[in-house]
Amino acid sequence: MTQDNEKIALVTGAGKGIGRAIAVALAGQGIFVYINYLSDTASAAQTLEEIEACNGQGALLPFDVTRSEDSKKAVQAILKDKGALHILVNNAGIRNDGLLAMMKEDSWQSVINTNLTSFYNVTKPVVKQMLKNRSGRIVTVTSAAGQMGNAGQVNYSAAKSGLIGATKALAREVGNRNITVNAVSPGFIETRMLNGMDMDRIMDTIPAKRLGKPEEVAHAVAFLCSDKAAYINGQILGVNGGLI
Repeated sequence: MTQDNEKIALVTGAGKGIGRAIAVALAGQGIFVYINYLSDTASAAQTLEEIEACNGQGALLPFDVTRSEDSKKAVQAILKDKGALHILVNNAGIRNDGLLAMMKEDSWQSVINTNLTSFYNVTKPVVKQMLKNRSGRIVTVTSAAGQMGNAGQVNYSAAKSGLIGATKALAREVGNRNITVNAVSPGFIETRMLNGMDMDRIMDTIPAKRLGKPEEVAHAVAFLCSDKAAYINGQILGVNGGLI
């Protein structure tokens, strides 16, 4: 069970990249962080090592965010172990690019399931207990692609745009229970998600003329999860170097 004033967080897709940076940032604030991942145990273990190196605390929690029953059981395990879940960060995501005219159905559905349907799968059991406790923070990592669109990423842009709508709608549903629901919208960040993309073209579109760092996204998430952001609800915070 939680100790007095101990906060518990779940970060999905926390094995690498932005998710790892978010997990480390939250742990640095004294929050116990559950590190969700799908299959790369070594990478997730590295996230935990970084947390512990900073005197933080956390635990590995593998489950498939595209499966509603698996997600429900994972949340129940947290509640059984800690008694509460104060913070949820929906970060898990993939891309599978291609022009829509030639996109296979699996490429569409896998991106929608991982990026968007996972929001329902994980957030539903979490928000039910937050409503009961009358407090909570939910932050979702969307993307500038969901706001401006990106050629070759119709599936990804659709999923990320859906997260923006879901964030704004849920914020209206639960705002009167001391629960805030917000999103951060990264631009081009130095992660594996950029593999295979045209970096010269990308740089030309960014006013800051550089890629963002995962830690810069993590700082924004950590703020939205804090008590200082108690009156910020239903908002989409861009971390994009002026891209949009």
